[in-house]
Amino acid sequence: MPLLTHRGGRDETVTLRIGPPQGGEGTGDGSAGPRGAGAGRRRVRAALWTLLGLVVLGPLLAFAIGWLLIPVPSPDDATLLQTATFTFADGSPLAVVQPDAVNRIKVTLDEVPVPVQNAVLAAEDRTFRSNPGFDIVAIGRAVVSQLTGGDGGGSTITQQYVKNATGQDQATLWRKYKEAVIAAKISKRETKDQILEDYLNTIYFGRGAYGIETAAKAYFGKDVGDLTVSEGAMLAGLIQSPAGGDPAVDLVQAKARWNYVLDGMVETGWLTPADRAAQVFPDDWLRTAPPEHGIPGDERFHIYTEAKAELAAAGITQDQIDTLGLTVTTTVDPETQEQAVAAVAAVMDDQPADLRTALVAVDPRSGAIVAYDGGPQGLGTDYAQALRQPGSAFKPFVLSAALQAGDGVGLGSVYDGSSPQTIAGQVVANSAGDSCDRCTVMTAMTHSINTIFYRIAVETGVDEVVRAAHQAGIPDDLLPVADGGIALGDQEVRPVDMASAYATFAAGGVRHAPHIVEKVVAADGRVLLDHSAPEAGAQAVPEQVARNVTESMLDVADSSRIALSDDRPVAVKTGTVQLGSTNDNKDTWTVGYTPSLSTAVWVGTDESDPVRTASGAPAYGRTLAGGVWQEFMSDALRGTPVTRFGPFVPIGTPPPTAPPPTTTAPDAPALPTDERNGQADPRSGRHHHPVGGASDSGGARLDR
Repeated sequence: MPLLTHRGGRDETVTLRIGPPQGGEGTGDGSAGPRGAGAGRRRVRAALWTLLGLVVLGPLLAFAIGWLLIPVPSPDDATLLQTATFTFADGSPLAVVQPDAVNRIKVTLDEVPVPVQNAVLAAEDRTFRSNPGFDIVAIGRAVVSQLTGGDGGGSTITQQYVKNATGQDQATLWRKYKEAVIAAKISKRETKDQILEDYLNTIYFGRGAYGIETAAKAYFGKDVGDLTVSEGAMLAGLIQSPAGGDPAVDLVQAKARWNYVLDGMVETGWLTPADRAAQVFPDDWLRTAPPEHGIPGDERFHIYTEAKAELAAAGITQDQIDTLGLTVTTTVDPETQEQAVAAVAAVMDDQPADLRTALVAVDPRSGAIVAYDGGPQGLGTDYAQALRQPGSAFKPFVLSAALQAGDGVGLGSVYDGSSPQTIAGQVVANSAGDSCDRCTVMTAMTHSINTIFYRIAVETGVDEVVRAAHQAGIPDDLLPVADGGIALGDQEVRPVDMASAYATFAAGGVRHAPHIVEKVVAADGRVLLDHSAPEAGAQAVPEQVARNVTESMLDVADSSRIALSDDRPVAVKTGTVQLGSTNDNKDTWTVGYTPSLSTAVWVGTDESDPVRTASGAPAYGRTLAGGVWQEFMSDALRGTPVTRFGPFVPIGTPPPTAPPPTTTAPDAPALPTDERNGQADPRSGRHHHPVGGASDSGGARLDR
């Protein structure tokens, strides 16, 4: 090997050797000597320690970082969609609302029998009570499985709950990592019982059933609290494979899973061997899931939508409906509702197809709506909420205003009832065939004398008439601009408003807010709304005034041939609205009450077309609407006590004991030949007495 020699200053010589070290510092083949071997071993040991650190400390570090950075879902984030149930007053189902098609009814853990809880633990997580929310060995197996093309697995009950609550179920290691961190944090934050309760309410069991309560109904038609050990084991076995584990799909697999669960319960000490031996696979499981009621598409849909509107007005949001598992009990009585639908069908089925109806019945003692028929098409117009002119059905509010004015008006006060008359610059006429030179207010109400009520309204003041209507229950946002025509019902109202306002008179002037929701209870037992306790109501109309208004209408039913059976006292008023200057009518009404039931019926069309009977004759308030009202009231009250109104103390001039008869104008046209006074209705055997309407100042006949 050549040497490079350099002479430094003062004859100093420095020698540099190029090439491998000599002697003990190396070998001729370049292999390391003792010193190099030691360094290599040190490097290997360092690498091994680094690897060990990564294996041991890496996951701990990663877990610590995840603990700091990965948030636990808040209760709002983990809110579960639940089924909301709307029921009739007796608890029978009306509508079942499944948000996003999720069928879930939440229950508390104490509602789930302990053996059923243990069956689920035996099926899914036998160390649940002791593990920290995750199983590191199972996670390791899951990691290896996924790296080798498997399908993962290895989730504890807590991890499964996290997956369900967050909606994250993609088969990735990242999801497993987050799931384990969140599961551990939840285990610190919540008790095992709370986690198990949440899990049991979120897990899917097949047949569209989320949660143990809904599963119990879907497979056994019973509440979870009634499940046996064997039934609970069958349900627990479904969790791993809800579709394949359904005994209706694969009975062999269902039994295998059932055995696995029961054996696990013995292994963990939750079931004795003797009890295990006594278990028999359930034979009462439903071969098909019970039908879901869903949201009906007939007249009941309008009940449901009206109930939802009432919930919104009470501050109960759609989000609460979707997530709290609400049971909404309505005030609608199922039998009374059926009677309402049947009454409409009995009278209207053979009538022209363009006719529309609405019927609303209210309990005057509470304001509860006991029947609500807004039309047969659930997704169509709710005619119980449709604004229509009420015609002469508005006259009781005119009388209420006059009686409260204190000007001496009473049921015995006598007025000129001739027709036509010019009143306050307007020409007003009576219904054809009804007129009287001088008759009492009582008679004017019975025979719907327009000229008298128009005069009373003008003399009392139309603003006072509006106030009296609002007093009784017509909403304050209606009747915005009124003139004398309000006496003849030219302002629009809704059938539900009329039933409620008349109910105020029936209750002696005590006004109860109309409502269709009786009670709302969340799945956890919280009561969000409660109208079940009787409310006193408010004395909106003076009691004596209300009783006088009632007295004024007691003869209308007989006069109109729509009286009720059993000589049952009833106050009723009809109304007819003429279509322009034609001989046809566009809106027809009958509204009336007993002390226990107030009902409004409207018959009309969508576009205010002529309302005609099957024979082609114009319909009046006392014909089709009156027929429906009479049919319904008779059926709804049949078998109930005949209640009478309270003592009558007249205001102003009292009515005579025998009201003077009316005189028919000589030039009055005859009634339609198929609807003459007293002709029997071939459908019900009851009598209807159609009468034409009188023209108001605008040419619209607004009468009975």
